[in-house]
Amino acid sequence: MTSIGSAHPTDITPFTLDIPQADLDDLRRRLRDTRWPDAETVDDTSQGPRLAVIRRLVERWATAYDWRATERQLNEWGQCTTTIDGLEVHFLHVKSAVPGARPLLLTHGWPGSVLEFRHAIGPLTDPEAHGGAAEDAFDVVIPSLPGFGFSGQPTETGWDIARTARAWAVLMERLGYSRWFAQGGDIGASVTAELGSLETERGIGLAGIHLNMAQFMPTDEEMQQATDDERLMVQETGYYFGVLSAYSQEMSTRPQTIGYSLSDSPVGLASWIYAMFQDVGGSHDEHGDAEKLFDLDEIIDDIMLYWLPNAAASSARMYWEAARTGWTSAGTLENPLRLPVGLSIMPGEYMRRSRRWAERRYTDLVHFNEVSRGGHFAMLEQPEALVEDVRTTFRHRDGR
Repeated sequence: MTSIGSAHPTDITPFTLDIPQADLDDLRRRLRDTRWPDAETVDDTSQGPRLAVIRRLVERWATAYDWRATERQLNEWGQCTTTIDGLEVHFLHVKSAVPGARPLLLTHGWPGSVLEFRHAIGPLTDPEAHGGAAEDAFDVVIPSLPGFGFSGQPTETGWDIARTARAWAVLMERLGYSRWFAQGGDIGASVTAELGSLETERGIGLAGIHLNMAQFMPTDEEMQQATDDERLMVQETGYYFGVLSAYSQEMSTRPQTIGYSLSDSPVGLASWIYAMFQDVGGSHDEHGDAEKLFDLDEIIDDIMLYWLPNAAASSARMYWEAARTGWTSAGTLENPLRLPVGLSIMPGEYMRRSRRWAERRYTDLVHFNEVSRGGHFAMLEQPEALVEDVRTTFRHRDGR
């Protein structure tokens, strides 16, 4: 990994990824030397990823997977770093060839990475080549969250959702963008909502946002008046927190404890991440079989962005921070978002919310779409639908 140019804290520094071969050789040795657990005692995924599935992933990872191809793609997109609030921030900056393309900030979640947007970068920056119009072109900025990927790993507490949003506002200003848009899901949805609140408070230049997850809970009054579909939404959220969220409970309370295992064992890290692709990827009828939805090498790519920079523990601490300060205080009944908001509801997302609930928290809801297929990893799963929702949300709005 190399940075080129001045080390002044406010500089934007080109970044070239070049993982030492010794690190890749060490990874393969660890994969070969894995001590495996015995097999699950059920014939489904209720105990976690099945032994045969993870063995197949590891066999591919150790013998046929090509990290260098992904490394080349990241370098071709164009990577940079800059220091904000004492932390080095890594980001992709892919400019459109279309004159006047509007700036769009994309924020990933966990266990995602900048690669969550890999299938959307082309359509967003070159819409004419992907069924769109030139006026739908964006320059995209895709930062790695603090402690994730090749961003710096915080050495102090306090890097929570709100602080990250403030850093992203500095990043866009530093890149010279006076009016811009933002999109996010999962943690990225929380950061993006906080950016919306910052626009109201400080006027940071944010012209509108798009979310593929609404981070709010309905009130008791709303539940009393809920439709059957709305009650089902809340039941699904309850199932998620009661059955599928053990990873969140662990990282919210003891990120360091799980960090030792995830940092030392690539198979441990792979199964920790694979479980999420398996459990929340796709529509509800597709949960449980990650490889029906995602290319296996793309799952491994994502795991590599945690393994190579040893970011398992540092990324987990974002949950610990959020457990103390909140996932977001914006987009609530007490603090509604008043700038233009677009919302895509994925059928397989466990945090689905209704339009009428959303309209009370997003007072200028310019676009609301219940997508026909897909789940938690929306941009990776359904890039065409999500890109079109982004275009629709921001079309004819001044962000140039």
